[in-house]
Order: sequence, then structure tokens, then C-alpha cells
Amino acid sequence: MIISLTKKETESRRISPGRLKKAVEAIRRDGYIVIENAVPHEPLDILREKMDQDSKVLIDLEQWGGAGGLKGHLQQGPPPFAPFVFREIVANPLVIQVNTALLGEGIFNSFYNGNTNCPGSGTQPLHRDGPHLWPGHKPAHPTACVVVNISPHDVTEENGAVELWPGTHLHPFPEMVIDEETEEVQRKVAPPVSGCAKKGSVLIRDMRLWHRGVPNRSNRPRHMIALVQCISWYRNRGPLMFNTGCEKAFPADCGLNHNAEFIEEPIDYLLLNPPESKK
Repeated sequence: MIISLTKKETESRRISPGRLKKAVEAIRRDGYIVIENAVPHEPLDILREKMDQDSKVLIDLEQWGGAGGLKGHLQQGPPPFAPFVFREIVANPLVIQVNTALLGEGIFNSFYNGNTNCPGSGTQPLHRDGPHLWPGHKPAHPTACVVVNISPHDVTEENGAVELWPGTHLHPFPEMVIDEETEEVQRKVAPPVSGCAKKGSVLIRDMRLWHRGVPNRSNRPRHMIALVQCISWYRNRGPLMFNTGCEKAFPADCGLNHNAEFIEEPIDYLLLNPPESKK
């Protein structure tokens, strides 16, 4: 489901009650929602330029990551320091409004990174990003964590829009990687869709939703910033690290526990899996 915000909603940074209800219902039913006009373009342009530069470094080092570790897919997030940290990304009020309505008060950020789909990439294995809290239980429990995806450009089928499998967040299948037999059975029930999104959109999806990266047939990297926001009682594995100087992007009264720690030491955000030194 796609919700395109009105001019009034965009300017007020609040979604109307009726459309908010539809957004929450879509996530609970289908496992995802795309909200258009949620992020201003200026910070996205700044991030795209920087992330394009970072992609070149990772590609040269062949630092392939993500599900399957396939060539062409990078585990790549935006820099965790100024001037590349923006409130509209890390604490978007529209995203907080939707996720609070979905998960309740006290939601917190547990992840800040992303992925990049490069030209010539392959097809990832079908997988989910998070497990069921009670695997195999019927019915499946309500949403506890969501992935928030923001791209600094249009996401299309040509440049590798993520493949989404509606409703599979409620499938009791316990494994993180989906086998071919289970995939084909589900395809007959509800086939996948492409997570296409215009620049400025936000894709919110249940962490259990089946999905995968598909080939990027364009000539430029397709970036996807990713945050994970969780229900208040979910396990917190520790704070997210940011450099000092970007604290203003994390307002104290926004309804979100940023779970952030600000440090002076440089953060090696790019080479999460640095190559072995050559002797």
C-alpha cells in the first residue's frame, strides 16, 4: 500500500487520524507500507553524493555483504557524523507517529546502517531480517520491530527495488532463509511485489516480512538507508554510536528513544568487515 501525504500533512509533519489508521492496518495486514513525501530532498541529495563516494571504496575492496554476501550487494549505511546525520532520517516525525501507533509508546532505535545494490548485482536468497519471537506459533504475534528504509533517490524495478512478499510476516515458517519449496507454495497464495518508491518516500516493513535484493540493471548504485525501531520491551543490544557534533538531529521530546551515544573517537563506519592486510 502507498500513502501519498497531502500538502497539509507534509507541512505539519503529522498524518491525519484516518490515514494513520490505514497505514497501521496495512503494516499489520500486508507487512509493509510506503509513505510518499515524508522526507525533504535536500538532505537526501547530500547523502546520495557521499554514499556514491563510499560505494566506490567498497566496490574496489569487493566488500560484498547483505543476505548471501553476493557480488554487487553492499552492507553500507550513511556516515554517523556531521554533516551527514539529519533529524528527518534518524528521527522523522511521520515515521515516529506511524510506529508509535503501531507499537505503542516508548519505541527505540536499535539499528542504523543500510545497503547498496550495485549495477550488475545478483539475486539474493529469499529471507527475513528478524525471527518470530515464538517460532511456529499460530497465529503469529503482532509486529514488534519494523525496518524503516529511506532512499536518497527514486527506487525502481530497473535499479533494484527490493522484492517484498505481502503477508509473510504472519507466516509461521520458522527459518530465516526461505527454501524454494516454501517459496513456490507462497507464490501461489500471494506473489511478490516490487518495493518501488519515489524519492522522499519511506518504506516501513515488519522485520519478519520475506524479501530479497534483486539485480540492479541501471548504471548507478541504489542506496537504501535502514533503521530498525522496536517496541519498548524488546531486547536492546546496546547504544548506536555517533560522533559528537550531530546531537541536534536527536531531539529529546520527539517520542522516540534514540538509543544513541555520542563519542569523540573516529567511527570506522564503512569497513565493517575490513579486508585482511596483505603481507
